[in-house]
Amino acid sequence: MTARYIAHLDMDAFYASVELLRYPQLRGQPVVVGGRRRAAQDDPADAAFATLRGYTGRGVVTTSTYEARALGVFSAMGLMKAAKLAPDAVLLPADFEAYRHYSRLFKETVRAIAPQVEDRGIDEIYIDITALVADSAADGAPDPWARARAIATDIQRAVREATRLSCSIGITPNKLLSKIASELNKPAGVSVIRPDDIRSLVWPLAVRKINGIGPKANIKLEQLGIRSIGELAQADPALLVEHFGHSYGAWMHAAAHGRDERPVVTYSEPKSISRETTFENDLHAVRDKAKLTKIFTDLCVRVAGDLERKGYVGKTIGLKIRYDNFKTVTRDLTLDAPTRDAKTIRRAAGECLKRVPLDRRIRLLGVRVGALSKPGSAIEVHDLSLFD
Repeated sequence: MTARYIAHLDMDAFYASVELLRYPQLRGQPVVVGGRRRAAQDDPADAAFATLRGYTGRGVVTTSTYEARALGVFSAMGLMKAAKLAPDAVLLPADFEAYRHYSRLFKETVRAIAPQVEDRGIDEIYIDITALVADSAADGAPDPWARARAIATDIQRAVREATRLSCSIGITPNKLLSKIASELNKPAGVSVIRPDDIRSLVWPLAVRKINGIGPKANIKLEQLGIRSIGELAQADPALLVEHFGHSYGAWMHAAAHGRDERPVVTYSEPKSISRETTFENDLHAVRDKAKLTKIFTDLCVRVAGDLERKGYVGKTIGLKIRYDNFKTVTRDLTLDAPTRDAKTIRRAAGECLKRVPLDRRIRLLGVRVGALSKPGSAIEVHDLSLFD
């Protein structure tokens, strides 16, 4: 089998790092990003910053600087819990428009060097550099893994020059190992795991480092006395199949041995495009009608904008509501013709809204467009009244 050289690039503390471009005076301090978007600052240098001390609300940490992580504050943690761990950490609301801008910028930069890129989210990509490693043989370096490292270093340097942000890159024979490798030397690291390095570099790591082994599976493995990837690799495959099923158990055993034949997929069609928001405080359909109307309208407009930007139209309009008791309901409506018009999306979402009970306070609201296709029409933005 032909050797593969797959890189996983992960931006370092991405959202927080973008914020530090705006507020360089916060460098070296514990900073937490989470909650609502800020109002525009006239002069970021004169900005007054709130801290987590005394925070109340249900917000969650979107990301944190490495200084905040050293205090135990990580993404997806509740902000109230984070406030107990790091009360003096600066709290900045998220600005996803800025994050999407820098995401597009770093990906364009990478594709200019290595076009075989699989987009895995706003702050990470896989890169197949196999052809580049082969082409670089003429440069004289006999070791292909050394050439792969040099290519990764060039990519890393180009990303920093284009964005002023750092990234970490892992290079291995496949995507599974590269995802692990990119976490080994953060921030701004380049890590190489060759096939012969799996026992020494990968097996000592905790099983949860394998992407695909979540908290529940991790607890179950611990109950079986399996804590490291090496212990998982040496476990009886029949035991894993017995406790996790044939497919997942077999996959676990293969993953622990570093086996993964998945290709880098440079393009895939999305199944749907959606926008949703969780409220800081539960909203009532009657008493908070004006606020909900504005939020719902904005979601419809933003989904329409996403469709326009990505070149899609869709026929199925969906609504998602989560109540204060955490019960979630969804409703869909299929149109006669595909659309990306904000007014049409709003009207269809409003019809879906009529089919859900509004007797409880609302925690989350979302709008989705599915059954996507490529032909499209111009977007029309309207100021609409909802919850009528």
